[in-house]
Amino acid sequence: MNGFSSPDKEKTFEIDISSAERASDNGSHTPPDFRLHRELKNRHVAMISIGGVIGTGLFLGSGSALMNGGPLGLLLGYIFIGSICYCVMITIGEMICYLPVAGGHIKLAERFVDPAFSFALGWNLWYNWTVTLPAELSAAATIINFWHPSANNAVWITMCLVVAVGINMSGVGVYGETEFIFASIKVVTIVGLIILGIVLDLGGGPNHDRIGFRYWKDPGPFVQFYGISGTTGRFLGWSRAVTQAAFAYTGSEVVAMAAAESKNPRRNLPKAIRRVYIRLLLFYIGGVFVIGLLVPSNDPLLNINSDNASASPFVIAINQAGIKGLPSVINAALLTSAWSAASSDLYIASRGLYGLAASGNAPKVFLRTSRFGLPYVAVATCASFSLLSYMAVNTSSGMVFTWFSNMCATAGLTTWFGIGVIYLRFRKGFLAQGHKIRELPYSSRLQPFAAWWAVSASLMTLLFSAWEVFLRDNWSTATFMTDYLPVMLFPVLYGIVKVLKRAPLVKPSEMDFHSGIAEIEAMTHADVPPRNIVEAFWMKLM
Repeated sequence: MNGFSSPDKEKTFEIDISSAERASDNGSHTPPDFRLHRELKNRHVAMISIGGVIGTGLFLGSGSALMNGGPLGLLLGYIFIGSICYCVMITIGEMICYLPVAGGHIKLAERFVDPAFSFALGWNLWYNWTVTLPAELSAAATIINFWHPSANNAVWITMCLVVAVGINMSGVGVYGETEFIFASIKVVTIVGLIILGIVLDLGGGPNHDRIGFRYWKDPGPFVQFYGISGTTGRFLGWSRAVTQAAFAYTGSEVVAMAAAESKNPRRNLPKAIRRVYIRLLLFYIGGVFVIGLLVPSNDPLLNINSDNASASPFVIAINQAGIKGLPSVINAALLTSAWSAASSDLYIASRGLYGLAASGNAPKVFLRTSRFGLPYVAVATCASFSLLSYMAVNTSSGMVFTWFSNMCATAGLTTWFGIGVIYLRFRKGFLAQGHKIRELPYSSRLQPFAAWWAVSASLMTLLFSAWEVFLRDNWSTATFMTDYLPVMLFPVLYGIVKVLKRAPLVKPSEMDFHSGIAEIEAMTHADVPPRNIVEAFWMKLM
């Protein structure tokens, strides 16, 4: 466009961030060729914060949540998890905007809690995103089955896997650009679907059927889970909707992992955090509200574990309204969301593994990077676990997606719990050393209450994530393992490392708030002022 220059064309700072990575390594050196490069621009960080979260959890998994919890149970589940997500965002925002170091909250855990907590949280994060990758690939196979139900799922999984690995192996700059495009498609798609859903609900479709709140009355606002009557059945249905919502929201903390590769982090990260939660809550809560209006909770097509799943509740609603051709267009857009989410999953998993190695909690070989700053060993290792998605070849892709999404949800909630604990320690040490909260580049008036809510609500959700298996004649080994395995692994890992290293909790007076600050401040600069109304609008949007 003539006369228009993106504000992202800012000065490039070639600053070695390895010193920041060394800050919490107790004096150990990271070799000078093992470093990430800061190539993510403001618009990349903003869209990655949104795009890394909006994915198949909303477009596909919300159907299962509606089937289990009913329209009101679905909405309340998303509001509940949304409140935790909001608190996690402002909690991690205060820390990572002050110390945007490689490894994100994994490194901060070592600085402000202890090495054992960093070890357990780091491997939990790696497990979370390594397992999420095959979940997204299984979801992609489920979506494509909409067009070709008889084709072998291995074909679709391989195709999507090549896209995700190819993007990540091309470097963080390519990842940032492709994620910006994919995330833009997802945002446009969800906004269009919400508007279309309202029109269809009011009778604006080809069949002119005014739905209103019909499905909130029949079959009802809640579902009696597994036919269990009374409050117990409704609570169980809501709890399953909450677990699915946790999978949908998990990933909001992706901005912390991108901090080490973002330009001008002290200015760009606060802007991303201030804006992203409003968009997420609007898109998610608005999206599931519309879904609950358009599709009855007893529609058999909502069961993605069956052979006749229709890929997405949005697609079900459009088909029922009699709109020809649009379901295929929407499904194509949903497929790009699966590609985007898979690419983001691999990015976060590989950077988490890099952070573990930088902290000495994983072999140093995972620190090896190319001359372009690509941690190719970590990327290749994490990509190899995506082969688990081929389980969908012999089992329903919807069933495999359900297994992996449950595992990701509980691992994600464990990460949120850990972030809250780190912040409470961070705040205690920051104040104990004479600092003022106003010194932080980003802060919230809701602290420390938001952090306490993130800790307590995440823990409560974890404990009740699959308690229906303990009811009489309702035991399910698959449900128990996929929901409670991460919950059991975290304290076990923490206890083992605590005993082996015998490292005490870091005292508030000894917490390190200074290492790496000089390098971070050196790359902080004022935004380039807009030269015209187009640039001003773009900067406001991003």
